[in-house]
Amino acid sequence: MRRASGLWPVIGLAIMVAIGVVGRPYAADLQVPVSRGQVHLSYAPVVKRAAPAVVNIYSRKEVRTRGFTPLFDDPFFRRFFGDNFRFGGPRSRIQNSLGSGVIVDSHGTIVTNHHVVAGADEITVVLPDRREFEAQFLGSDERADLAVLKIDVGDEKLPFLELDDSDEVEVGDLVLAIGNPFGVGQTVTSGIVSAQARTQVGINDLNFFIQTDAAINPGNSGGALVDMEGRLIGINSAIYSKSGGSMGIGFAVPSNMVRTVLAGFAQGGQVVRPWLGAWGQQVTAEIAHSLGMKRPVGVLIDEVYAGGPADRAGIRVGDVVLSVKERPVEDPESLDYRIATASLGSTVAVELLRRGEKRTASLKIEAPPEKPPRMTTELGGRHPLAGATVANMSPALAEELGEDRYRPGVAILDLESASPAMRLGFRIGDRILEVNGETVTSVAALRKMTARQRNGWRIVFRRGGKTLNLVIGG
Repeated sequence: MRRASGLWPVIGLAIMVAIGVVGRPYAADLQVPVSRGQVHLSYAPVVKRAAPAVVNIYSRKEVRTRGFTPLFDDPFFRRFFGDNFRFGGPRSRIQNSLGSGVIVDSHGTIVTNHHVVAGADEITVVLPDRREFEAQFLGSDERADLAVLKIDVGDEKLPFLELDDSDEVEVGDLVLAIGNPFGVGQTVTSGIVSAQARTQVGINDLNFFIQTDAAINPGNSGGALVDMEGRLIGINSAIYSKSGGSMGIGFAVPSNMVRTVLAGFAQGGQVVRPWLGAWGQQVTAEIAHSLGMKRPVGVLIDEVYAGGPADRAGIRVGDVVLSVKERPVEDPESLDYRIATASLGSTVAVELLRRGEKRTASLKIEAPPEKPPRMTTELGGRHPLAGATVANMSPALAEELGEDRYRPGVAILDLESASPAMRLGFRIGDRILEVNGETVTSVAALRKMTARQRNGWRIVFRRGGKTLNLVIGG
C-alpha cells in the first residue's frame, strides 16, 4: 500500500511535465535518449577516488568503576551515599568507541574527531582493504573537535584526500558523506550542502560548520564530506537528532579548519591559534537601527586589547566588522573562525563600518602573547586552595582555555587528587578573583595571601560566567 501510494507524486509530476505545467517542453518536443550516457547518472567515479582514503577507527580505554555496576558512578547515587561508598571494590572495564577517519597524506597522517579518540589507551586504524594498524596519537584540538593520528606503513604510499577550500563551497552543491555508521562497514550517502557558516550549533568552542542533508549516523564521526571532485571539504562531526539516527541535519568541520590544525601539529606539535585582540557582539536589529545601518550585520567591537593586532591595525571600539578576507562576518563566532583559519604571519583585509563610512584595515595575523608569564605553581600549605596548580592569565592562556575574552588574574590549571582544593569543589578553569576581600592579581600575590594564618576563608571565584563564593569558618 505504501509503495503504491508513493508512486502518485511521481506519476503526477510526469503528467505535469508532459503537458508543460512546470515549464518543460511539450511531449512532442521531447526526444528519446540515444546513449547510455544520456540516462546514466552515478557517483561511482567520485566514490572510487575518495573511499580508499576513508578508514575505520577503533579506540579502547580503561574505565574505573566504583563497583560491579555503573550505578555507583552516577552523580545522583553518590549524592546520597557519598564518594567513599563501596560494594565489591573498584573495578575496571574496557570502553570501546567506533568512528571514522580520513587519510590526508600518502605517509599515513589521519584526521578524525577529537571525541572519537579522546582519552583512548589504544587506537586501531582499519584500512578499506581490512589491514589493521596501531595508530600513534599526534595530538588533538578539542576546541575544533579535531585529532591527528599517524600509522606506519613503511615506504608504501597510501591513497589520500586533498583538502579543498571550504570557503568556496556553496549551498546546493552536491556532496558525499563517507564513513562507518553503526559499525556496518564503509558506507556512502549523498546529499547537498544545506547551509554554510552554521555558528549557533553549540558542538565545540569554534562554532562554524558546513550543514548537509547527506545521511550521517553514529560511527560517521571523523569521516569525510567530499565534493564532486573527490576532494575533502569537511570532517563529519555531529548530527541533530531526536532518535539517535539521521534526520537530514548533519554538521561537518570545514576543511580550512582542518588545514589550520594540521599546520599547527606539523610546525610544533600543538595548535597555536591566531588572535585578533578585540572582542565584540553581534549586531542586532536594535543596534543596527541606532547605528543607521540598513540591516543587522557584522560584529560591533566593544573592547580592544592595547597593543594587540587589532589595536595596531586601527580597529577601534564602536567599529563594526563586516568582513575578513572578503568573507562576510555575521556574528562573533564567524569572526573567530575567519581569524582562526588565517595563516600566522600573514596580513588580511578587514572591512569596517565606522560612523556610517566603510573602510579597510590591514590586520597582521599573530599568536596571542604570553604576557605576563604563567608562573605555573602548585599551591601547598593549609588552606582551601592547597593542591591546586595555578597560573597567571595571559591572552595565550585564555585562548588555550577557550575563554571568550581575556581578563587578567589567576586560573586553576590542575588539581591534585583528594587535595583540599578538589574536595572543596574547585575545578580546572576556575578563576580566583578574591581571597578574604583582597583582589588576586597574580600567582605571587595569591601565594602571599594563602601563606597567612587565618581563622576563616572567603574565596571569590568565577566559573562559566558566574561568580561564586566559598566561605569556610570565620
